[in-house]
Amino acid sequence: MIDNEWMAMMHDRQADWTRLLRAANAGDTRAYGLFLQAVTPVLRSVVRARGAGLPEADCEDVVQEVLLAIHLKRHTWREDEPAAPWCYAIARHKVVDAFRKRGRRIHLPVEDFAEMLPAAPEADPTEKADIETFLSHLEPRAADLVRAIGLEGKSIAETGDAMDMSEGAVRVMLHRSLKKLAALRERLIEI
Repeated sequence: MIDNEWMAMMHDRQADWTRLLRAANAGDTRAYGLFLQAVTPVLRSVVRARGAGLPEADCEDVVQEVLLAIHLKRHTWREDEPAAPWCYAIARHKVVDAFRKRGRRIHLPVEDFAEMLPAAPEADPTEKADIETFLSHLEPRAADLVRAIGLEGKSIAETGDAMDMSEGAVRVMLHRSLKKLAALRERLIEI
């Protein structure tokens, strides 16, 4: 069962943060300083709890990124909403970003394993299928053009001759196709 005193403290914290951030957005620099002083220790605990496994220095970097994001995006906060959940969401996203940046890397000196290192890496067997999946989102003619230039290494002129297109038309179609593929990639990264 949640303690009523704890609930009251949390409600007071949310009200204070909301009041201070609202005043800060209205131009009160003192309120902004007080807001940052109030949120920093709490956000530091959130980052440490959610970032368990990150080195202490990385956690502190995440806290700084959270504070910077709050500063840069505070105009996006809806003043009719409490500030605490908005701050917590930023902290959560920055911790996830830190784990993504870090990946699952382990740093070991190569010299210790030089005799055991495998032969040169082979091509990724799924790479061609991945490329074809992306290209399937293009019109067939555009996909053929991207394959010819991007994968087969043909020149603009060679591709234009083979596809009965001017070099300018090849460049325009290539540009539009790559732009469409980049947009598709961005949508997939957001998922």
